[in-house]
Amino acid sequence: MILSDFDHRRQIVLVVDDNPESLSMVATAIEEAGMTVLVARDGQTALELVTRIQPDVVLMDAVMPGLDGFETCARLKSGPDMIHAPIIFMTGLSEPEHILRGLEVGGVDYVTKPVNPDELIARLTVHLTNAKMIESAQNALDAGGRPVLAVTEEGQLIWASPEAKKLVDQLANFVDDGNRLTNPKMLDWLSQLVKTPLSQTLPFRLGKKDDLMEICLLGIRTPREILLSIEKISDTDPKKALISEFSLTAREAEILIWLSRGKTNRDIGDILSISARTVNKHLEQIFQKLGVDNRTSAAVITDRICRKAGAV
Repeated sequence: MILSDFDHRRQIVLVVDDNPESLSMVATAIEEAGMTVLVARDGQTALELVTRIQPDVVLMDAVMPGLDGFETCARLKSGPDMIHAPIIFMTGLSEPEHILRGLEVGGVDYVTKPVNPDELIARLTVHLTNAKMIESAQNALDAGGRPVLAVTEEGQLIWASPEAKKLVDQLANFVDDGNRLTNPKMLDWLSQLVKTPLSQTLPFRLGKKDDLMEICLLGIRTPREILLSIEKISDTDPKKALISEFSLTAREAEILIWLSRGKTNRDIGDILSISARTVNKHLEQIFQKLGVDNRTSAAVITDRICRKAGAV
């Protein structure tokens, strides 16, 4: 058995499979790797089980009587009680349309039956590690007070930092009872994000004139997990605040604002119709004026100045 250095001791794996032999073999392999196994013999049992215990990862048989694996996965990954654990399909279905369907309903990977125990543990380790990294990033965003949220392409709210929740609560009917976005124009905007290069995406604004919110794309992990920032904006020009505070040029202020929104040099160059090399030269001057030596520090200072000025 191939074991990694990943700490499995507290990891809970939910295995959903109606085949006793397959279930026994998979459970044994997982237990030997030092992880805790929960078992569900059908989709409905799995749905009921996750309301009591949150697994760290789910292994899902695709073909089962009653609720099949695809429908079970779709339900686990939607609604107000959706789970954040990665779902890996176990299936004898290897046609591209079956694999695609599994990914479309929220799966992250698949292993073919008969399952190879070594491959299974290796894939579990990768997805558990990735999930842990994402959780750490979310905790860092929570602690840093950044207003960030994650949604699916269909508009299902997956997660929001505390600051983002405060802003969302200020927007009437932003989500419905199922945590799904209700604004049709924003849903259209989301559907276009996965088809548009990051550097060409424009922010989405909603709310009233004196209480506008601006939502910007930060990145797309999968079509089912789109990371967004949400900021309260006013009529104050953030460029003027930065120019006044640090004696920046108008161009330097523009670059700094886009940098604070998570854009790379290439992205900024595309947005402002200049080369990435020119952006880098501007950043050298900007860092000197701000008294910093890296992008993160510059972004933090920019955010604070703009907030102080009421520009975000």
